[in-house]
Amino acid sequence: MWYIDINRNSKGLNEGSYMQKFEYNFDRFVGLNKKEMGFRDVVEDIVTFVKEDSDKDYRVIVGSDSEGYGDVAYATAVVIHRIGSGGRAFISKNIVYTPRSLRSKIYNEAMLSLYLGQQILPELISAGLLEENFVIHVDIGPNGETKDMIKEVTGMVKGFGFQVATKPESYAASSVADRFAVPPKIISAA
Repeated sequence: MWYIDINRNSKGLNEGSYMQKFEYNFDRFVGLNKKEMGFRDVVEDIVTFVKEDSDKDYRVIVGSDSEGYGDVAYATAVVIHRIGSGGRAFISKNIVYTPRSLRSKIYNEAMLSLYLGQQILPELISAGLLEENFVIHVDIGPNGETKDMIKEVTGMVKGFGFQVATKPESYAASSVADRFAVPPKIISAA
C-alpha cells in the first residue's frame, strides 16, 4: 500500500468543536511510472525536469479528487507541465473520514491541495523556480452539483494566496488525481 492511512483514529468532529481534525501526510508519492518517491524526491525531480530545458515555460499544478464517503482515499496530484512539451505527475494518497456531504468532500479536496501547495511552493521558490506559475486545481465547475460552490471555494484558495482553476481547466484534479481516486474498473472479456 503506497498511500497513507492517517485519519482512522480521528473520525468525525473533535469533542466540543465543529471543526474536523485534519492531519495530512505528503511524505510518500508515486510517479506515473509507478515508482515510489518521497516528498524531497518529488521536489528534486521537478527541479531536474525544469533544468533539462530551462528555456521553456513551466506550470506546477496541485489538485485532489476522491470517490465516495466514509473513510475515503483522496488522491492529490502534483503536475509539472512543460508548456507545449508534456510533463510529469506525482500522486499522494491520504485516507480522510468524510461525512455524506458533497460540500465536505469538495472542501477536503481543496484543503489537501492547499496544504500540499503550502509545503511544496517554498521548496520550489528556494530552488529559484515557478513562483508565478503555481496553480491549485479544484474539482468544481459551472455545471453539475458543485456550481453553487465556485465562489466560496475559489475565494478560499485565493485567500491562501494561490491562483485557482476550475473545470473544465482543472485537469490536475478532474483527470490526473481522478485516475488514482477511483478504484480501477474490471473489464470482463466477453
